[in-house]
Formats: sequence, structure tokens, C-alpha cells
Amino acid sequence: MRGLILSGGEGTRLRPLTHTRAKQLVPIANKPVLFYGIEDMADAGITDIAIVVGDTHQEIREAVGDGSRFGVSVTYIRQQAPLGLAHCVLIARDFLGDDCFVMYLGDNMLEQGLAEFVERFERERGQRPTLLDDSDAARSRAQILLTPVDNPSSFGVAELGPNGDVVNLVEKPADPPSNLALVGVYIFDSAIHEAVQSIEPSARGELEITDAIDWLLRNGHRVSHQLLDGWWIDTGKKDPLLECNRLVLDTVVRRLDGAVDDASRVEGRVVVSEGAKIVNSTVRGPAMIGAGTRIENTFIGPYTSIGDECVIADSEIDHSVVLDGCRIEGISRITDSLIGQQVQVTHSPERRRVVRLMLADHSNLELG
Repeated sequence: MRGLILSGGEGTRLRPLTHTRAKQLVPIANKPVLFYGIEDMADAGITDIAIVVGDTHQEIREAVGDGSRFGVSVTYIRQQAPLGLAHCVLIARDFLGDDCFVMYLGDNMLEQGLAEFVERFERERGQRPTLLDDSDAARSRAQILLTPVDNPSSFGVAELGPNGDVVNLVEKPADPPSNLALVGVYIFDSAIHEAVQSIEPSARGELEITDAIDWLLRNGHRVSHQLLDGWWIDTGKKDPLLECNRLVLDTVVRRLDGAVDDASRVEGRVVVSEGAKIVNSTVRGPAMIGAGTRIENTFIGPYTSIGDECVIADSEIDHSVVLDGCRIEGISRITDSLIGQQVQVTHSPERRRVVRLMLADHSNLELG
């Protein structure tokens, strides 16, 4: 089985941060979102992976490389414009061949791994059909991951038949047939290639993967499903990204590889990376402090990730993600914030009590 990770989107919902970086490389608990997907594929035994890239292709290539650091081999496929998820399958045809493959949205995060999802698909396809079944019709040609949602009209929604198989897919329906939304992970066999070649662009000018799956259904192919175990987050907006950071930090194991002086307190599940220094400060976990970062006369509250080579002094910050190389000094409190690389946030005479920020790379901000 092969892997196809989609990382060609423009990240408009995370602007201005994504004017200068790929949205798939924004970190969750100090690790780029994209890396979690690659690692999930490797853990599922998928070692031949293609990443579909767009305008940020160079940055993604530099971050991921040839994949050897993850124990996989990575091929890059350039998508000249964001023409839909099914279009990604279309342009990856030569890489995919006739193999089954997992397709994974590069800015999505799942609590559950891929191994069980892949094993179930392979197990069902390996089962011998009964005498009453046509062997091709009984074999699942695709498997989708579903989860109940409160607002199904905002998602692609699946309708299930009496035997549990998918019988209908509707994109953002006004009258949803169920509350089961499609999660951004799919498995397909080679039948999907005819499907993506047969569908027409949607009203927004894209080849929709829901239309391709619906084509499989309308042409007599079986589509199976699995219900998601745990949480799923699309990290394409600030607040869901911060929530995802919170959920991942809840799983960290306390590790103090850096220096913590006697005047400081490190409470709970906190990672202090090698070369980091905590001076006369309190870090209350869950939290993560990056390599080479200096925290001085500062309170770092729960659910905060501070990147590498930062300086945080005379400040308070919680429930935030701060990327590499930032300097934050003299700020009474920052909360619910996403701060890009090489940002400076400094004190000005007029002080405010709480600040909520989303700052792009290389910003320079004075706060009262």
C-alpha cells in the first residue's frame, strides 16, 4: 500500500501567518502538523509516500527531505493550482499505479493512528466472498473514516445502508441524511482512477473527492467505512490549531533536558528541551519549551508551546503557540495566541491586561 498526503492548499484561513509559510508546517507541540501524518503512515507500514505540494513546495521539501528521517521514501508531486482533492489523485496516477493507497489531508490531525484503519481495509478485501456474492461487488473499493458532528451541513456527509455500507454521499447538504461527516483520511484501490477521470468540476471549479466516491457507489462499487475513535481536528484555523495543541500536550511525558535554576518551578507535564534555560520563572504544564530557549522572570501557563531559540522575559503567556526565534518581553499576559517565527513583542508604557494575537513571521509589535 502507498500513501498520498495532500499539502498543496494555500492556507487562507491562517493568514497572515501562511503568507510566509506552509500551513502544514505550523507546529503542534513543537512538531509540524505534516510530520504527524508521515509518522502515522510509517507506523501503519506505509513507506512509499507522495506529497502533493503547491506554491510552498520548496519549504515543504526542505522540511521533509527524502523521508529517510521518518523511515519512508518521499516523492513530491507539484499541483499548479488548488483544483480539488480528486485532482490530486488524478495527477498522482503514475506514482500510485494500480496499488491501493491511503490519502491523508496534510493539515488534519487524528487521535487514532492509521494502522487499524489500514488493517481493516486489507482484512475485508482479503476475505473470500460467499457463493451468493459476486467477487468484485463484494470487495470494498474504498474505505472512508466517519465521525458524528453537531453541524453536518458544514461537511461532506455519508448515508449508511442497513448492512452498514455507505450508500450515499452529500457535500454540505441543507437537509443532511445523517450526522456522519467525512474525516480527511481515505483508502482507495485502483477503481478510483476511473472515478476521478469521469467526474466534472464542481460549482467552485474543483474535482471533489466526494463526487469521485459517489461515482464509485453509482457504478456498483462497494464503499466501506469505519467510525473514528477519538478526536479529529482540521488545523486550518487558529482556534482549532490551539485546541489541537492542547490535546497533544495532554499526552506529553515530563522531561527536563534543559537547565532549571533553583528559583524556578516546573509543575506537571512539561518538556524542557536541551539547551533551554528556565530562570526565576514558573512553567505550569502541560507545556513544551524548545531547544535553546530562555525563559526568565516569566510565567508560562498550561497548554503553551514555545519554539526553539526564543527569549521570553518578564511576561505571562498561556494557551498559545509561539514559533521559533521569538522575543517577548514585558507583556503582562498573552493568551489564546498563535505567534509566527522571529516575532518581537515588547512593552510600551500603556499596559493592557490580556492580549490575544495571531502574528505572522518577522512581525514587530509593541503592546501597552
